[in-house]
Amino acid sequence: MPEKIRKLSYSEIKELLKELDTESTFEKVNVIPESEELYQKLTEFINVRSFKKRAVLGIDIYRYGLYPHLQQTLIPTVFKIFFEKAIRLSLENNQFVFQKYDAKKIEQSFISTGDGGFVIFDNPMHALFFAINFEILVRSYNAYHVYPKLRNITGSVSLRYAITYDTLFSFDNNFYGTSIINNARILEKDALNRCLIDQNTYDWFLINIDGIENLQVLTIHELANIAEFQDYDKEIIRTGDNEIIDTKVTRDSGVINSDVLKIGQIRSKELNLNIYNIHLQVTVKVFADQKKDIKRTLTMSLGNLNTSGI
Repeated sequence: MPEKIRKLSYSEIKELLKELDTESTFEKVNVIPESEELYQKLTEFINVRSFKKRAVLGIDIYRYGLYPHLQQTLIPTVFKIFFEKAIRLSLENNQFVFQKYDAKKIEQSFISTGDGGFVIFDNPMHALFFAINFEILVRSYNAYHVYPKLRNITGSVSLRYAITYDTLFSFDNNFYGTSIINNARILEKDALNRCLIDQNTYDWFLINIDGIENLQVLTIHELANIAEFQDYDKEIIRTGDNEIIDTKVTRDSGVINSDVLKIGQIRSKELNLNIYNIHLQVTVKVFADQKKDIKRTLTMSLGNLNTSGI
């Protein structure tokens, strides 16, 4: 079980400032004060080493600004429909992976940007599964299976995704940190509707499953052996639904193809970040909420194979 995200509060920091600093000063002669004591106290209190890594899934409506005015107004509603249904799909169809989540936890880990947002998860596997479920909804919507009349009004919707894995902290019930900053930089730089990941995410999959390419041959039993899933209830493998990665490898369902390619670097916080493009093909069974007995097989792609730089 990952350690809790470090929480900082405005009131606690204000108390330190009240003790060791001056709220305001307007003397005739201005001098730079000695701040070493305050620096040491803030360093000890904040304790940057206590900041834990978390996966951030960035989701962005591709070319949102180019939609006509009416459609622009409707797209946030469409995004919320996707988000709520993706939560339900994740919890119902991927019960082992998301057993420590509920709808409220995912909703509280979401940071809206208006035309998309960032979702915080414990590790990159959670983020990737949620991205797959989200894209299943996008494909279903574009194919006129979800709110077909609304789809006819808005036109097709295309999204781009980014997954980063780095430090985060919480301040007054909001989230901040390197993982969010890097994610925003990646989405900002991407001019194509791809699914991009940073070096830390690439390394996480490399260390835990020998690389993203192995998603197509991974079983839920092997996933359960990943260190961060060691304390999960393995009985859910037998009793629950595990659609994206199941108990056996098959070309009939789950991840059937997975590709990853380094496409370049971006600059963030004076550092060069290696960026990778991933492309997954996933086959799942889909059905209407009201008619779960009628199922349809759907194969969709997360990301694309466009390897143009960033």
